[in-house]
Amino acid sequence: MEDQNILELTDATYSAFMEQTQGVVFIDFYSESCGPCQTLLTFLPRLSAHYKDETLVIAKVNAANNPKLAAKFMVRSLPLTLLVGRDKMVKHAEIGLLSIDAYIKIIDKELGLNQGFFSRLFS
Repeated sequence: MEDQNILELTDATYSAFMEQTQGVVFIDFYSESCGPCQTLLTFLPRLSAHYKDETLVIAKVNAANNPKLAAKFMVRSLPLTLLVGRDKMVKHAEIGLLSIDAYIKIIDKELGLNQGFFSRLFS
């Protein structure tokens, strides 16, 4: 299930993309031979649809085909998901497969969604 709203990042395109993007970026490092990775790849279109009105980019990186990015983020196990904030810093990293609801909770926190008054005030 391919979705045009899922960006395929590569060693060649990552730096230029990150320089120009203004939003939060959810990156999935995957492998073609990894079962949990394939499950996570099916979540990406659903996440993209869920956040269609937010400044969030959903991206994926084939770790085997992009060794420079895999080395930059010290990828040792797959799947690896990263949440990069608007300030271009990694805000959250997760190894292994989570439920789609867990990914939504992680992304919502970075986007400042579904937080109460005091959470927004003191976070």
